[in-house]
Amino acid sequence: MNYKLLVGGIFCDLEKAFDCVNHDILLSKMKFYGISDKDLTLHQSYLDNRYCITAIYNDRQNSNTVSNWAKVRHGVPQGSVLGPLLFLLYINDLPKIINKTSAPIIFADDTSILLAHSNLIDFNKNIHILFTTLNKWLRANQLSLNFNKTNYVHFTTKQNMTVNLKIGFNNNFITNSSYAKFLGVTMDNTLSWNNHIDLLVKKLSTACYIIRNAKTYMSASSLKMIMLFFFYSAMSYGIIFLGHSLHSSIIFRIQKKSN
Repeated sequence: MNYKLLVGGIFCDLEKAFDCVNHDILLSKMKFYGISDKDLTLHQSYLDNRYCITAIYNDRQNSNTVSNWAKVRHGVPQGSVLGPLLFLLYINDLPKIINKTSAPIIFADDTSILLAHSNLIDFNKNIHILFTTLNKWLRANQLSLNFNKTNYVHFTTKQNMTVNLKIGFNNNFITNSSYAKFLGVTMDNTLSWNNHIDLLVKKLSTACYIIRNAKTYMSASSLKMIMLFFFYSAMSYGIIFLGHSLHSSIIFRIQKKSN
């Protein structure tokens, strides 16, 4: 943007990403990365012969309806230590496929891609080639995009400038949006951070209400813990980006009220 380039970002939402990991593909990639012999066998043992069961509790009858045991043939265990690491190994080759014309940013299953170009025609061409390449890679690895939740944001310093691109694959199109949420931070297309600050104000106001009501019957040390947990954790997250915004003054006024 400083060099007057066109800048856009595709914020991807992968459908049930952790649950769709193909074990054979994952193990073949691990072997390619040099994990072999006992190490590979250990990981294969970790993935194989897992079973799951579903139980639905009926409150009226005070009873459970239980399904049959089913073998887990895809996916990595969620909530585990190894789950995110195995998923990162699974998508580790994706950036190399798409980084010729873009800058991929991947954090576990949160995948975003930034593009920049000086010419609108070439920019449009590159973004369509990129999106096709991305979807072909996902299909080859038995993953897929949630097109309803995948957004394109065109970043600009001009409030009145809009660039609406029709980005899709196989007649499935993603939404043009004025903002996107990435790793808990809401980025708007002008980088004013107004959307994020408005959401943060609601969260901090709730924290102030909790602290104000707790003052009458809690000690100072307990109130400090609540303050750190509910207020400062939310306020400090992403403040390096949004702290310079003119709209951020409302956050600091709420901070004074909380004290």
